[in-house]
Amino acid sequence: MRSPNLRVGRVLRASTRGFAVGCRVMRENIPAFGALVSCAPPVGDGAIYGLIYDVSVQDDPFVRQLVTADLPEEVLRDQRENRQVPIEVSVLAVGYGDSETVYHCLPPQPPVALDWLHQCAPDEVVAFTARFDYFRLVLGAREVPADELLAQSLRLAAAARPEPERTEFLVEAGRELARLLGGDLARLEGLLRRIRPARNSP
Repeated sequence: MRSPNLRVGRVLRASTRGFAVGCRVMRENIPAFGALVSCAPPVGDGAIYGLIYDVSVQDDPFVRQLVTADLPEEVLRDQRENRQVPIEVSVLAVGYGDSETVYHCLPPQPPVALDWLHQCAPDEVVAFTARFDYFRLVLGAREVPADELLAQSLRLAAAARPEPERTEFLVEAGRELARLLGGDLARLEGLLRRIRPARNSP
């Protein structure tokens, strides 16, 4: 299922709840907030799935010196593409599995440092989001902007589907949210508003 050409970066640190990945530069084909990604160890067929919940661009001593300098565009481009300090991508673990079965729960073991993180292809996104069991992991994660993360991931999951299926997918997701958040109507309303399918103007 994994697409080996869509690499994000390598694992810097990890736990069973999530992990951080370092990459050189965020290009257009690198996933952003809410994207489903997977990390596969160098041996075996299994993969750990997660949602990107933060992208951190930290400075380094050389960049601090360049900020106030009037430099040619090619110098700035070189510094952006050949950073001394990696961009950090933080991922919330939401499942694991192999080519046959995916479990929507925390993985039994985290990935290892320097494992590759891959962007999930549309067919992987559709397969993983065919069930909504991972909602509880996202809604209960205190260290992430849970509501925004879940809403954005659902919008991306809908976009990975053929257009006729997108609205029905979001409706089904809304029903599951209503079941899980029936006792917190304010939170439920906010989430439903974020994932409501856009209506075409008359």
